[in-house]
Amino acid sequence: MSGEPGQLSVAPPPGEVEPGSGVRIVVEYCEPCGFEATYLELASAVKEQYPGIEIESRLGGTGAFEIEINGQLVFSKLENGGFPYEKDLIEAIRKASNGEPLEKITNSRPPCVIL
Repeated sequence: MSGEPGQLSVAPPPGEVEPGSGVRIVVEYCEPCGFEATYLELASAVKEQYPGIEIESRLGGTGAFEIEINGQLVFSKLENGGFPYEKDLIEAIRKASNGEPLEKITNSRPPCVIL
């Protein structure tokens, strides 16, 4: 398949957009709590699935690991006591990119506890 001369980027077919484009995620986490590694791991998984997504981090209060998608809080460690499963966040992003309503993620994996 040959492209038109001067064509530099590979765009999705007409009528389709890059998965995750137009979706903005903000993760607010507690740095002194050591949650940066969890944020980086989650951000990496999201970027792998949705390369066109916009994801940013903010420093939050003690114990915080809060995730907003397009301004809507979809996960709160302060409420759930743990961290989100990647699959649940990926599903919420899929819904947001399709314009579907978002629901709060209530499933969480327990935080690591060092004795």
